[in-house]
Amino acid sequence: MYYQIRLFFTALMFYTRIPCPAWVDHSEEFLNRSTRYFPLIGWILGGASAGVFALMGLLWSPLVALFGSLFITVWLTGAFHEDGLADTCDGFGGGWTKEKILEIMKDSRVGTFGALGLFLAVGLKIAVLYDLQTFMKLPQMCMVIWAGHSISRWISTTVIFTETYAREDASSKVKPIAQKMHGYEFAVATFWGLLPLGILCFFVPVFWLPLMSLPALALVRTYLVYLFRKKLGGYTGDCLGATQQVAEIVFYMALICCK
Repeated sequence: MYYQIRLFFTALMFYTRIPCPAWVDHSEEFLNRSTRYFPLIGWILGGASAGVFALMGLLWSPLVALFGSLFITVWLTGAFHEDGLADTCDGFGGGWTKEKILEIMKDSRVGTFGALGLFLAVGLKIAVLYDLQTFMKLPQMCMVIWAGHSISRWISTTVIFTETYAREDASSKVKPIAQKMHGYEFAVATFWGLLPLGILCFFVPVFWLPLMSLPALALVRTYLVYLFRKKLGGYTGDCLGATQQVAEIVFYMALICCK
């Protein structure tokens, strides 16, 4: 039990800015094994985002509440995944070879492709969520936000499970976790990642409609993996962040199509 608790807090420490017990350190072994709890971290972040949306909605418009819900997740994560999306856009947009792409992605500066990609992604996420809240009741909307954070992080773990790490050096900021997952670790991640989606099914009039998001997620995941393989021969930590952001948006968009 202590081992699992330490793995959870290691994941919490690495993926968020939430304070953790002093006895949790940056052990490479625990960082590598803690990926199984990546979707569970989505429970916390999604819960915080949904809670802020519900509370701010009591005083302000839905649009303001949505910006508040986005702000809390960016603040809690330190824009960890958004940074990965921006770096991936810069690398894939400005690099022609694997070496050049990796060099650009490692650069801490944000270029034109990264800025545009991040702007469009955030704008699309707000627009889609705003559309969703026009025909969903508050409990349903909160459940959608919660499920979106967990299932999008699960999609990222599927990339770790099936694909190869692309960098050949130790320069990546997430190298300790970007390794193969064991089958039982992926099973744990799958449980935490898909359970909110199953619960969401009981909050909508037609229980199976949220499940229709899975084919859309599978399709976009297939395309992203194809892109990672073609450009890099695998994935990097930035690719995982980009995958999470894109999968979250696609999940929300798929739910709109099922209304």
